[in-house]
Amino acid sequence: MKPILMLTVLCLILGCSNDRDTAATADDSQLSGAVRMDGSSTVFPISEAVAEEYLAVQPRVRVTVGVSGTGGGFKKFLNQEIDINAASRPIKASENQRANATGIEYIEIPVAFDGLSVVVNPENDWVDFLTVAELNLIWKPDSPVTTWADVRSGWPDQRIRLYGPGTDSGTFDYFTGTINGKEQASRPDFTASEDDNVLVQGISGDTYALGYFGYAYYSENAEKLKIVPIDGGKGPIAPTEKTINDGSYSPLSRPIYIYANAAALDQPQISGFISFYLNNAAILAQEVGYIALPEAAYEAARQRVANRNSGSSYHGDAPLPHLTDKN
Repeated sequence: MKPILMLTVLCLILGCSNDRDTAATADDSQLSGAVRMDGSSTVFPISEAVAEEYLAVQPRVRVTVGVSGTGGGFKKFLNQEIDINAASRPIKASENQRANATGIEYIEIPVAFDGLSVVVNPENDWVDFLTVAELNLIWKPDSPVTTWADVRSGWPDQRIRLYGPGTDSGTFDYFTGTINGKEQASRPDFTASEDDNVLVQGISGDTYALGYFGYAYYSENAEKLKIVPIDGGKGPIAPTEKTINDGSYSPLSRPIYIYANAAALDQPQISGFISFYLNNAAILAQEVGYIALPEAAYEAARQRVANRNSGSSYHGDAPLPHLTDKN
């Protein structure tokens, strides 16, 4: 797991803009206090980049960005140990019920698109693509697969070694739900880690490895890994900025989120950080390997924050549920 990032930052509150917010105002210079954030390792690169840009504005607000996985972050969020949870999946019904039971109101904020990426070692010269059915065969709880030859005839009779996110990861939830039909349903005999860099190191050092994680970690380590196109029924398609954005990289494209405690937004340094995040997410997402949302989605999120519209508008029937506000 990456070490916790401790940064001091200025809160700058501006409206919708396509340019980075880098100039402070007299009022902003008076802000101080703490912003506590934790959660998804997938969302971490964007949050880290936002925090670094924030630091360049003014160092009077301390932002702590931790990485304990989406599920681990929600546990802290619902215990009110943090102000913001980063999530690579929408909040679960059970988590929502606990929030309601404890009186915690939250605002769900999409920040970027991600294409969950399946990768192998660069020396792997036999995998040209995988179908969703083959991914299911490999990863389902009762999988009979032990070698590459078990996946497709003609592939090496060599033991397949699997790498994936830990069970607290939203990426694990999303992958198992999409590929195996039920969240958390997975064969147990794989190397798991909440730190995607550990997975990158394992796959890049193992000729017969296969694993999956967010697109940003593939993009950052493309020279060490080989991307695997996925056939979701319309032919093999690799994750790229275009295919993730237009949804053709299916079914492994998804939005990623941050969740803010609505009551915490009464603190100027926290509402300022959220505003700064939304005003810079489009540019910074692309810089760290993710795909920016349409501006309409960011504007809808700004309105949700401004109006304190709490709850989740995710219904599972659209790739991006925040283009319009349903609450």
